[in-house]
Amino acid sequence: MNVHDSEKIAGVLAREGYCSTCDPRKADIIIYNTCSIREKAEQKFYSELGRVKSLKRKRPDLKIAVAGCIAQQQGRGVFRRAPHVDLVFGPQNIHLLNDLLRGGSQAVADEDNPLIADMDLPVVRKPGGRAWVSIMYGCNNFCSYCIVPYTRGRERSRPTENILKEISELGRDGYREVILLGQNVNSYKSDTDFAGLLRKINSVRWIERIRFVTSHPRDLSDGLASAFEELPKVCEHLHLPLQSGSSRILDLMNRGYTFDEYKEIVTKLRKKIKGLSFTTDIITGFPGETEEDHEDTLKALKKLEFDGIFAFKYSPRPGTVATLMDSKVDDAVASRRLTEILDLQDSITLKKNRSYEGTYQEILVEGPSESDSELLTGRTRTNKIVNFRGRDGQTGSFARVRIVEGRRHSLLGSLM
Repeated sequence: MNVHDSEKIAGVLAREGYCSTCDPRKADIIIYNTCSIREKAEQKFYSELGRVKSLKRKRPDLKIAVAGCIAQQQGRGVFRRAPHVDLVFGPQNIHLLNDLLRGGSQAVADEDNPLIADMDLPVVRKPGGRAWVSIMYGCNNFCSYCIVPYTRGRERSRPTENILKEISELGRDGYREVILLGQNVNSYKSDTDFAGLLRKINSVRWIERIRFVTSHPRDLSDGLASAFEELPKVCEHLHLPLQSGSSRILDLMNRGYTFDEYKEIVTKLRKKIKGLSFTTDIITGFPGETEEDHEDTLKALKKLEFDGIFAFKYSPRPGTVATLMDSKVDDAVASRRLTEILDLQDSITLKKNRSYEGTYQEILVEGPSESDSELLTGRTRTNKIVNFRGRDGQTGSFARVRIVEGRRHSLLGSLM
């Protein structure tokens, strides 16, 4: 979501004639688009912010702006920690950026924006055949550890016609895959629900793949399950955050489901949709988590065999209910538990990836591989990363490859 917000920031600035530069020394404006979902991200941001203080001293006309969730959460508090910052604006107020730049120093825009779902901002996207598309903003779930409802506000869904217009334009511009964005896409509600929106997007010309993030298990409907089964453009991949294998911890997290209920959803979807891959999120070290709870999470990973996970230590966020909970888990214990979770999942992911060896996969080529610039990279419909030796000019197109090796975090393919 932050990546797409950055594309919107670039689009708003492009209207005024700005273009991006990779060299901060050449910039007229430096913008930090921040995340505050974990404390580590916040610490890294302030370290980076300190590094441009010398640039500001040399060039007082340089504008430094802070955007995103830290901006929304801290407002003018950013100026107290970093007086060299000029502008602070939250994720609901990207449309005000040019006005802020024309205004005075140390301007803030962190107000709630009830019209955000009706605003279609310009976007500057990178080439590669796939595009992010926001379908809704905010969240109403209030998980006890999560700051997002406080920084991004309540749920607001974009009108269906606006979404379809944007996606149709993307198809005409050569994009072949769209990734629909929302804190909980299952809650989308305009003139149709989320399953209905998928059915309409499935009819958009030129678009050949549809993905979405993120789904909440509590709101996953039978209609969405049927959409997976019936709509050929919806890719066979679902990111469905579990967070913990312990039902007791899930209750403390205010997730609204038990582990058994989550397992039932996964089991039903796997029976219904052939080849469906699952990824998930895991938080370890949540307040009150015991060794038994941790073992429940390890057992859950063994039972469900996710294709991949994003796992993190619990990070206390100001203003959330979890910060008031007793029985904090020692950081060393949380670190050890995280290592055990990641080690177990690595073995599961490797086994899953090796099962692709010898198969033929259609991938959408995204560009040069991050791990080897001589290789191209793309994704299968099940969201597996495939690196292969390709040809010039393939970025943004589909390629058929044979998988020759399944690795821990990617597949190695041979172009057919």
